[in-house]
Amino acid sequence: MGLTFLAAGTSIPDLITSVLVARKGFGDMAVSSSIGSNIFDVTVGLPTPWLLSALIFGPVKVSSSGMACSIVILFLMLLFVIISIACFKWQMNIGLALVMFLLYFAFVAMSLLLEYNVIDCEAIMAFVGQGQG
Repeated sequence: MGLTFLAAGTSIPDLITSVLVARKGFGDMAVSSSIGSNIFDVTVGLPTPWLLSALIFGPVKVSSSGMACSIVILFLMLLFVIISIACFKWQMNIGLALVMFLLYFAFVAMSLLLEYNVIDCEAIMAFVGQGQG
């Protein structure tokens, strides 16, 4: 829970700068800033400590009961986000904001249910597999 609040706290400066830039009429710059900072965090912020730890202490073991399913759900959420934005005709408004909040809370809830084995990962994978065939 502390990491969630820490993550939210580090995102507030990005939010403020994105809002200020968007109000000046540079919406594309605001969106690219928010996406770019997250890409930087994932490609540099996460691997650097893991690399240092692996160099000093040896391999880092990452274990999670629902990691594979979380990745699938994250990909599905990305599709839902793109579809939602397209449904709102690529314009930010209150309806899109509510959909984004709903998708975020759905992802967090699913991830927690998977992590604590309330939902079986194989059931999720079977459900996703049925949609493909």
